[in-house]
Amino acid sequence: MKFLVIFVNLTLLILFFTTPVSAADKRIQVDLTKQILYAYDNNQLTYSFPISSGKWFPTPVGTFKPWAKLSSTRMVGGNIALGTHYDLPGVPYVVYFYQGYAIHGAYWHSNFGHPMSHGCVNVSVDNAALLYKFIDLDTPITISGTTPTS
Repeated sequence: MKFLVIFVNLTLLILFFTTPVSAADKRIQVDLTKQILYAYDNNQLTYSFPISSGKWFPTPVGTFKPWAKLSSTRMVGGNIALGTHYDLPGVPYVVYFYQGYAIHGAYWHSNFGHPMSHGCVNVSVDNAALLYKFIDLDTPITISGTTPTS
């Protein structure tokens, strides 16, 4: 009987220490004012890097859950008459979080830290690859602050 109790306690201890961190322990925070994205895992800062948020259209604020992840996709939008049209094939590491808004890699600019997008959250391709692996479909994404105008 003593062996059984020790075995059960040891099994529970092993399960406790080897249970993977759930996505609920991960979170993304985007600070529009500072143009920085923070990724947390179990309340520990895992990643922090500059972003480019909406210049032509505002980036939505609030807390969202990703609804799709695509390793690559074509993005088309904007307005030709206003000079905001874009047609970008092969946009890498796309994580959609609200309607057509996403966190994704941007290969067409390197001006991170300054608003440049049509409302999405642009990050470097290398950083987008890290986020793509990090984010699960139940990882909360919170976007707050105010995008700088200059």
